[in-house]
Amino acid sequence: MRTTTALAVGAAALVTAAGCGGSSSSGRAAPTGPPQHPKSLVGTVGKNDAFTISLTDDTGATISNLAAGTYQLLVHDDSGLHNFHISGSGVDDKTDVPKAETKTFTITVKPGTYTFLCDSHPSTMKGSFTVK
Repeated sequence: MRTTTALAVGAAALVTAAGCGGSSSSGRAAPTGPPQHPKSLVGTVGKNDAFTISLTDDTGATISNLAAGTYQLLVHDDSGLHNFHISGSGVDDKTDVPKAETKTFTITVKPGTYTFLCDSHPSTMKGSFTVK
């Protein structure tokens, strides 16, 4: 009985941890397969003031393994509580915390790891992706 209870508690903890924040590839294994090469990127943060952040392509697919190159990044910052901050080799763009806004950036990514996060809540609202 103790083993069953311990397993149930452990499983509940994993489900709870997985639901925090939101990200593209935080905590996942290295991406496999060919690099993604979308037409554009879409960042979304704080819809309805929620503690969520994501980076997708223009069709809604999560970005995890991006091909090196230049992209248009459309950011939907839907909350005055949060911001969207993307950084990595040669990239450091962000929206402002005290207001909701929609902003477009042109970013050029090189091979390496890039992160996106909310500067106000960096431990729970974060994600990352690789560039090949």
